[in-house]
Amino acid sequence: MHARRNFPRTMRKANDFAHAFSVTASGLMSRSVLVGVAALLGASCGNDSDSQSSAASTTTGGAPTDSAPTSISPSVSTSSSSSSVGPAGSSAPTGGATGPTPSASTPTTVGPTGGTPSANPSTGQTGTSAGGAGATGGAGGATGGSGGDGAAAGGAAAGGAAAGGASGTGGSGPVSVSEDATIVPDPGWACGMEEGIPSPTKGELAFTITLDISAEHEVGNTPYGYRRLLDVSGGTITGDRLQGSVMTGGLEYELELSNGVMEYQSINILDTSNGRIFVRSCGVAPSEGSMARIIPDFEASTDGANSFLNTGTWVATREVSNGTMKLDVYDVSGVTAGEPRVVLEKPDGVEPQPWECNMTTGSQGPEVLTENVTLGGSFSINNAKYGSRNVIPITGGTTSGRVTGKILDGGADYQLNGSLDAWYTLAPDNGEFILVRNCGAGGGLIPWFEAAVDGEFAFLNTQAYLSSPPGVGGGGVSITFYERQ
Repeated sequence: MHARRNFPRTMRKANDFAHAFSVTASGLMSRSVLVGVAALLGASCGNDSDSQSSAASTTTGGAPTDSAPTSISPSVSTSSSSSSVGPAGSSAPTGGATGPTPSASTPTTVGPTGGTPSANPSTGQTGTSAGGAGATGGAGGATGGSGGDGAAAGGAAAGGAAAGGASGTGGSGPVSVSEDATIVPDPGWACGMEEGIPSPTKGELAFTITLDISAEHEVGNTPYGYRRLLDVSGGTITGDRLQGSVMTGGLEYELELSNGVMEYQSINILDTSNGRIFVRSCGVAPSEGSMARIIPDFEASTDGANSFLNTGTWVATREVSNGTMKLDVYDVSGVTAGEPRVVLEKPDGVEPQPWECNMTTGSQGPEVLTENVTLGGSFSINNAKYGSRNVIPITGGTTSGRVTGKILDGGADYQLNGSLDAWYTLAPDNGEFILVRNCGAGGGLIPWFEAAVDGEFAFLNTQAYLSSPPGVGGGGVSITFYERQ
């Protein structure tokens, strides 16, 4: 793996969090901050009244918006065919004269990275390992071409003849996937579209979200893949169906699997003249640099002008360059996922990253670390898709015990219907980063940590820990984590 490249409105004081767990079930959100961020990157987040940098733009009227072994085969030549796409491998020798006709019904599979292919010149088929990812097979694949190198013919499923074509050059780089292809995600990160994510551009462009990326943090190799975190420091929303701004403090998580497949997750707050919107997104791509498919799950007030976001089917494209991330959000309600299909698979033995809270219970053992978390003013998104959220920005803090360091400015406690759900990032003194999500109801908080497997804090990846309820701390709240017994 390789390294790559404020909330406005009336805010409540952090000291109010001392009452967090005495709130009745009348529908008011808890005001305490649960400290413990879920997987992914910290971003800077300011106080609502003064230090917030995301002044909302006005929303216009009208309709509101928004693993089997890897095989590498060439671009699909007909709309009814499916092709195999895989990550980078070694270059393959030239294919032979003639090979069998490929099957049009076999979907592309992106699986584990292959090794060095071997050629069989009499059949025109390569060996069982994947060829280079950068090439595209030629015309049809019925005949093994005269000069297929590397990615022109990869893996047992595709073979030299199946890849076919006149010539193709092996090498590394983004996997070439047709813009019209349906991407079928691995069941472990299906993003709610197990049957396939259709091409967003087949739908109707609703609006564009442009995020300002202020920093990137390399978490490193974790139990789920290579993790990277991007800080969101604001942004804009433009388009026919939604306009506004993006608040600071958003979290953008990237996960690169060993076979090159990318998985994405993010949490952001959108600010419009018709109210704020919570959005948590899930996404995938066959490789870094290839077309990503992002599925945003919007939570807007059910009785406001943005309520259409709660019921639509949305898929976005994703582009990162020069300190910005551009998400073109399409309404795909009328689009059917069809051919060609690209199937993504996790490498064998790799644990899926979690989407839900950690629910493992137990009793408190020895102390592990204590956090003192500083907070911004809170605000609410009431009567939204899944209920009401109370959002309390996390603006920094310190840690002590077995993890000594600071807490990054970014993330928040995104409380839902009184249950806490805090996402943030620890920055220990040794230069590592640890992703945290701490969630649960009342005193039953359970953290989830993600740290580098080869780092000093790899012990946190066992997920064998419990959290205290938030107490009053310097400038915010104090939370202690314990070994679970």
